[in-house]
Amino acid sequence: MQQVSGDLSIPLDDPRFEKLDSYIDSLSGIDGITMPVLQEAQNIFGYLPLEVQKFISEKIKVPVAELYGVSTFYSQFNLTPKGKHKVSVCLGTACYVKGAQAVLDKCAEALEVEAGGTTSDGLFTLEATRCLGCCGLAPVMMIDDDVYAQLEDVSGIPAIIEKYKKQGAQ
Repeated sequence: MQQVSGDLSIPLDDPRFEKLDSYIDSLSGIDGITMPVLQEAQNIFGYLPLEVQKFISEKIKVPVAELYGVSTFYSQFNLTPKGKHKVSVCLGTACYVKGAQAVLDKCAEALEVEAGGTTSDGLFTLEATRCLGCCGLAPVMMIDDDVYAQLEDVSGIPAIIEKYKKQGAQ
């Protein structure tokens, strides 16, 4: 389950609120705008913190509890910031049988973050997924759109991650 972090806050004078306000105004008079507004808010802010949900609630007259329910029900929404790079480790049956748990554990060790977490530098988010559609290449990990296959030997994972850290530093 996603949790709202109490130490993250966005001031109400952030210019992104103006952009969201304009978007909401453009939908004036249209019914059923909750999903499009949440999607646009996430596009603007990168995630849906409580401050953003409260702002939306006041603008579209939908209770915060309802917005929170929608944003936690649908996996497309994030309540916490995500990293620049998404590291997905497949835990589907084929990958799991071939050692995906060791891949996930090595990623967590190399990134110093648990599955579902984002590194303190904001570069990586580590996610355990159910299937990446690469069963014949098991076990599989993806970083953004790059597929890394047949990772039975997990010793090379830190070097793969290091490549993305160097890209992030540039």
